[in-house]
Amino acid sequence: MVASMISGTTLFFEVMFDAFVAKGAILVQNVKVGERSSIWYNSVLRGDVASIEIGRNTNIQDGTVIHVASEQQGTKGKLNTIIGDGVTVGHMALLHACKIEDNAFVGMKACVMDGAVVRSHGMLAAGALLTPGKIVGGGELWAGQPAKLMRKLTEKEIENIYNSAENYAILAACYRQNLLTEFK
Repeated sequence: MVASMISGTTLFFEVMFDAFVAKGAILVQNVKVGERSSIWYNSVLRGDVASIEIGRNTNIQDGTVIHVASEQQGTKGKLNTIIGDGVTVGHMALLHACKIEDNAFVGMKACVMDGAVVRSHGMLAAGALLTPGKIVGGGELWAGQPAKLMRKLTEKEIENIYNSAENYAILAACYRQNLLTEFK
């Protein structure tokens, strides 16, 4: 467990030893980051009123904002944000009180709202707005504002979801190693 101090308040979060959190990324309170995952520059993960869980081998790219919801915000109970294993979340995405299942893909500047789900092998296109409670099915591509089903993904596109996650895990390991070497 790693603890951080902001304005005299201890904010706890848990980051696995082989994960990478870039300088300038902010993790607040109840946030867990799994093995080989990466949180890139200027991302904000705020688990202040519920929890955020990031699985293994997942990348949260630069400028992404992840938050949760509470009963005070008009929901029925707390809504956590759960992101599975092998997920790619593109630059500047917004994920709020939602679930992204294993080996899914959320494009750059996409927005996933309360209670929405992107199933395994699902893809939400760049700039898409997935409204509350909507579900992107496995093997589906959704796009637009509001997002709707566009077509089924090809086998190659599904393979690229796995490749993206693995490539980012390798890149994060290089960054982590270089940063560790810099400070020795």
